[in-house]
Amino acid sequence: MKTSLTGILMVWLLALSCPGVAQEEGEETRWFSVDALNTGLGQPPDEIERRTPRDAVRSFLTLTQDEDYAAAAHLLNLLDLPPEEQAERGAVLARQLAAVLQRGEWINVSSLSSRQDAMVVESSGKSSRVGQSRRNLELASLDLDGQSYEVRIARYRAGEQEPVWLIAPETITAIPRLYEKYGPSWLEDQIPERFQVSFGKLKLWEWFAIPIFLCLIGAVGWFAHALMGLLASRLPAGLSSVFAQMIRLPLAFIVMSLLTQWLLDYVVSFSGLVTAIFRGLLVIIMAWGVGLIALRLVDTLLIRMTRRLVGEIDDTKSRDERQLLTTLHALRRAVILITVTGVAIYVIAQVSLFETLGVTLLASASVVTVLVGIAGQAVLGNILASFQISLTKPIRIGDLLIFEDQWCYVEGIYYTFIRLRTWDERRLVVPVRYFISKPFQNLSSKNAKLCQTIVLTLHISADVATLREKFKEFAMAEEKVIDHHSLACYVTGQHEATQEISFYLTSPEPMGAWAAEAQVREKLLAFIRDHHPEWWPRSVVVLSEHDIARGDTPEHRRIRRPARVEKIDDASNAESPSDD
Repeated sequence: MKTSLTGILMVWLLALSCPGVAQEEGEETRWFSVDALNTGLGQPPDEIERRTPRDAVRSFLTLTQDEDYAAAAHLLNLLDLPPEEQAERGAVLARQLAAVLQRGEWINVSSLSSRQDAMVVESSGKSSRVGQSRRNLELASLDLDGQSYEVRIARYRAGEQEPVWLIAPETITAIPRLYEKYGPSWLEDQIPERFQVSFGKLKLWEWFAIPIFLCLIGAVGWFAHALMGLLASRLPAGLSSVFAQMIRLPLAFIVMSLLTQWLLDYVVSFSGLVTAIFRGLLVIIMAWGVGLIALRLVDTLLIRMTRRLVGEIDDTKSRDERQLLTTLHALRRAVILITVTGVAIYVIAQVSLFETLGVTLLASASVVTVLVGIAGQAVLGNILASFQISLTKPIRIGDLLIFEDQWCYVEGIYYTFIRLRTWDERRLVVPVRYFISKPFQNLSSKNAKLCQTIVLTLHISADVATLREKFKEFAMAEEKVIDHHSLACYVTGQHEATQEISFYLTSPEPMGAWAAEAQVREKLLAFIRDHHPEWWPRSVVVLSEHDIARGDTPEHRRIRRPARVEKIDDASNAESPSDD
């Protein structure tokens, strides 16, 4: 019994001691413990706030903006410097770090934590750290000679003093090297002090230098554009001059981007906000220019292959040639899609959006998917339908179609629409989804050969044998008529006083068949008009002598068509003597 009570008492005492141990361990993980902080600097001024990351960075930026570098040194952890050098070297390092932060990367102070323990209150990233305190934060990441240097702020506690946030010693060590690259340029050193004062987010001299900078870049871009146009005009006519003309604009933007990058690296350096904007735009413009030049190269090669292998776009070309041209255009769309995707991924990676926008989009993937699905349903549907046409090939470039009673050629198959060329040189631009949802006739599906039918309605007395011979004579005289052995003439219908006579001819392509049909029809009508006008359809009206005597004639009845009048004896049809 005594042993049981002793065990229970020990467990109870252990339970009471555990929270204290856990609390002590938790406090140790919230800061770095050091023996002393900046003993060579003395007591920090009262206006310095170092309790939270946001207060520490804001105080550092404010003091350096006021050029109070001695006070700003209290926000650096000068642990690696001897105490007798901390005062002198600390002010210099504070000034250099301020210049690096001003020109290297813009820091959004509002995004820093306002808590003393910098606890994560919202989930961000792949691994959630909500509810965990932090003692080390990254302010910026700068590239130097192919290596990445981080500017970090950490929480330190010396003895029993209150913990404070200071720039980490590893950052202090890298400041001189970073200052060589991101410090003031030679041009900025020549600017008078009165223009070095801050005016809003920028310095006073930057408000004048940035417009001049942009005008200089624009002038160089215009010169590159004009020079490329002159070169294109001097080149011999052909694909080389076409390619040079097509890449004038993207090449001008690439030249502007390279010049801007060189000026920012070696001539002039702006504040971090302006530099961040410029560098982001440079990445986008460079990627866009290179991608567009690649697409122009693909277009040039496509034009060359089209002219060499296919030629003019119509249905007189063979089925294989038209199918090859359609495949080339489908390949172009695939290259465009791959290029755009690659450029987008490159831009996002270069401007470091994967850690912010990328994670946010992934976190709300369902919402984004729904919004994109609703807003881009028509566009995505047309793109998918375009690839469906490219794979199944119900139509090919150069095919002759009858689409909504319009004779038209397929001139181009694009991502969202199909361009059709009508017989009268008009252009129909039809959305891809609308096109595949409507029935159409592809007159060039197998081959371009087409059989045409001429139908004439003539009097029952017309001699079909004579018309058949004349039809073969007229058809064989036409250049657009082939397969003379298949020429045919048949009576395909008969009415009370008329008959329908159909004539059949074949042409190598539909437009030629239409023209041959019209020519042969004209000749047949002229032959009937000149030699057998009695073969025209006419109405037969039977009148008695009684009708003629009282003037009941077709003229009085206002019958417009010619009538054949036959006299019939009333006596033969009289029913009784009283009728006479």
